[in-house]
Amino acid sequence: MRAALDIRSRTLPYIIWAGGGVQARPQCRRIPAFRLTAMRDWRDGILTALLALVCGIACGYAGATAQAQPAPVCGGDQVARGTVSRVIDGRTFVLDDGREVRLAAIEVPPLSPATGTAPPSGGAAKDALAALAEGDDVLLRRADAGSDRYGRVVAYAYAERDGDELFVQGELIAAGLARVADRVGAHACAADLLKREHAARAAKLGLWSDPYYEVLDAETPTDVLAHRGGFALVEGRVLSVRESGATIYVNFGRHWSEDFTVTVLKRNERNFAAAGLDLKSLEGRRVRVRGWIEERGAGGGTGGSPGGGTGGAPWIEAAYPEQIETADRE
Repeated sequence: MRAALDIRSRTLPYIIWAGGGVQARPQCRRIPAFRLTAMRDWRDGILTALLALVCGIACGYAGATAQAQPAPVCGGDQVARGTVSRVIDGRTFVLDDGREVRLAAIEVPPLSPATGTAPPSGGAAKDALAALAEGDDVLLRRADAGSDRYGRVVAYAYAERDGDELFVQGELIAAGLARVADRVGAHACAADLLKREHAARAAKLGLWSDPYYEVLDAETPTDVLAHRGGFALVEGRVLSVRESGATIYVNFGRHWSEDFTVTVLKRNERNFAAAGLDLKSLEGRRVRVRGWIEERGAGGGTGGSPGGGTGGAPWIEAAYPEQIETADRE
């Protein structure tokens, strides 16, 4: 992996996985650092954290981890290869043949805030993606969804440089500039990306240095609801797991019309079972959930429990096992 931040023309070391994380030993080298656009309200703590990552934590930890077990290759068969001619945002670029590519399995902040109180922009992720891949050849591996509704290729990207393959999504997550999305696919890939995210969050790199992106507390539903319409991580203890009709409700409070809830359509329960996660076993456990925050009960009880609702309760719909992590042993 590679992480660097150029502030006032400083040059920092990069950490690069030889062979895109597939080979057992990481390869550390110095290359020119890139300049990341300053993100509003970010402090020099970002630089300090990145220096810590580069100067010992990441290289030493990565080496030990790689020797123990090679990182998995994310994605299926190769679907395309080309040169990145232009980067649009932190997870979208254009190939030299004109095809637009959307990076699978990650979420990055938007470039432009939707409101005046929005969090820092996604300019840092865009600059990092440009440093990783712009002007380089990339190999694209198949994602579960081959394209999106806009016709963009959705794939896992590996930038090819000097005989190395750099896993683009993994690099962005490890630098704290992207979060693992609510859909990844293969269990081994999801576990690897979540592990990278955990390390970045613990070191408060990138997004994780900003309070806006901290893991939300399920016990304060008003704070969760403030992120309505956005992607977030929410953590808390599951009070109960109930079924009603075609839906399973993972409840974090006693009052479904006010407290945070995770819903799982019963037809998707098999996805969790295949990953070894029994939803009913979550009762009493502390879990971390990722997904898009919605408001249950608004406008007539959409998505609520039987009996309708008056609105104001946050919820996340979970369809994939990577959305729910147990956190009571952390």
